[in-house]
Amino acid sequence: MQKYLLKDLKHISLSMFRKDFIGIFHGSLSARIEQTKFFINKKDTIFDDIKDEDFIELYSKKDYRWNEASLDADIHLNIYKNINEAKYICYAMPPFIMAYSLMHDTITPKDYFGSMHFDSIPVYDPKQFEDWYERADIEIYRYLREKNTNIIVIKGYGLYAYDRDMLQLAKTIALLENSCQLLYYSHEFNRGR
Repeated sequence: MQKYLLKDLKHISLSMFRKDFIGIFHGSLSARIEQTKFFINKKDTIFDDIKDEDFIELYSKKDYRWNEASLDADIHLNIYKNINEAKYICYAMPPFIMAYSLMHDTITPKDYFGSMHFDSIPVYDPKQFEDWYERADIEIYRYLREKNTNIIVIKGYGLYAYDRDMLQLAKTIALLENSCQLLYYSHEFNRGR
């Protein structure tokens, strides 16, 4: 089972790397194994050439392995602990979503596929980045739970998404990125008229 889980994570991570959703040393992917155990990439993972040993198995009780894990491990842990539906989690920085989040308070897809999948998505403003990593693990899971959503777009930081299916998780991020790309191009097209 764990062998297939790692195979899926490696496959999805390469696809996400090629789409520029995650990059060299930024982004994170995880998969819940049991209630208190999950796989997550290590902090020095390069996502286009990922191997089994680039993932580490963590327990909710912290031990020495947490030192090797992604800096996002605490955020993933809190989502798993507080949201039962979360089986897979991704932190990504898709460029069009990131750019759109800097200039807008909500993302409202205008294309067919985006509008069929999403309502308006509020952009979460962390206000200040100086202490963001001290607050992020709590604020992110609370937002997801209180808003009853599986995605949070954080202004200037990226997005966190979870799902029960890894392919659906990747599809959600790709659909939103495509919608933001189309919003950008339509804005540029209208500006040039």
